[in-house]
Amino acid sequence: QVQLVESGGGLVQTGGSLTLACAASGSILSSNDVGWHRQAPGKQRELVASISSGGRANYADSAKGRFTISRDNAKNTVYLQMESLKPEDTAVYYCNAGYRRDRYYPVYWGQGTQVTVSS
Repeated sequence: QVQLVESGGGLVQTGGSLTLACAASGSILSSNDVGWHRQAPGKQRELVASISSGGRANYADSAKGRFTISRDNAKNTVYLQMESLKPEDTAVYYCNAGYRRDRYYPVYWGQGTQVTVSS
């Protein structure tokens, strides 16, 4: 059974930084595209960033210039470094692994980690 486990969420002030980590057993992360989605209360889940198995990253407009997605295949871990955080970044952040065709399609999901940015 594939399990993705997120960590690193928490409470941070506006302008602060957090780094989320997504770990999994086996090669599920290293052999697939990986993404981070987030869902704020009352809003639809949105893709924040994704990274291909080859290391190419894509970002939502809201994340460009502030978030960095990276992967360490040796550790089977993918990171989302978030800087200059804003209250509107408050959400549950989900790691997922999947594939890319015309866009990124997540298949496996983690349970999520809460990020709260106070004003």
